[in-house]
Formats: sequence, structure tokens, C-alpha cells
Amino acid sequence: MTAWTPAQLWLVFAAVALIALGTRAIFIVLHGRASFPGWFRRALAFVPAAVLAAIAIPGTLTVAGQVSLALDNPRLWAGIAALLVAWRTRNVSAIIAGGMVALWLIQWGMGRLA
Repeated sequence: MTAWTPAQLWLVFAAVALIALGTRAIFIVLHGRASFPGWFRRALAFVPAAVLAAIAIPGTLTVAGQVSLALDNPRLWAGIAALLVAWRTRNVSAIIAGGMVALWLIQWGMGRLA
């Protein structure tokens, strides 16, 4: 593998920045000027849940980079506890607090809390 020159690295950084800016700016620039189809607007309602799942599930179901559905996975149990809190309260703050308290208590109970 050959090393990148500083100029090549800056070119890559600039290209990535422009792509990221473009994907975000298109919705701002087109706001009020373009009408998105109904199926697209309905699909956008699922984006927050999909992003949250993409962030939370890998951290909940993996231990040391491997999928672990074992009973000794404290994050799996804390995730289940957070789901129960979500089902009962539908309050984001309560879900986060309940999941964290459950994780700490489970880790403490398993002797894994530092």
C-alpha cells in the first residue's frame, strides 16, 4: 500500500466534505420549490427510528466485535429493560435513564462494574 501525499489527502477531505454538504443542502435548497411524492414523505417518517436502531443495536448485541445473544451479555439485558420502559412510558428520557440504570445494576450484579 502506497502512502498518500498531503495534497491527495486534502483532495479526498474536500471531496468528502462537498458530498456531505451536497446531500444535506439539497433538501434546504429545494424546500418550497419541489414537491416530494407522498411515498417519499411517508418513508421519511421512518428515518429517525432506523438511525436509532442502526446506532443502538450493534452496541447492544455485540461483545468484542462478535454477536452475543448469551445470557451473560449485560447490554442485551439492559436493552430489553429499555424496551420495556419504552413500551410503558414512550418517554425518551425515561428510556435512556432506565436503560443506563439497568445496565449499571446488571453489570454490578455480574461483578463487571469497575
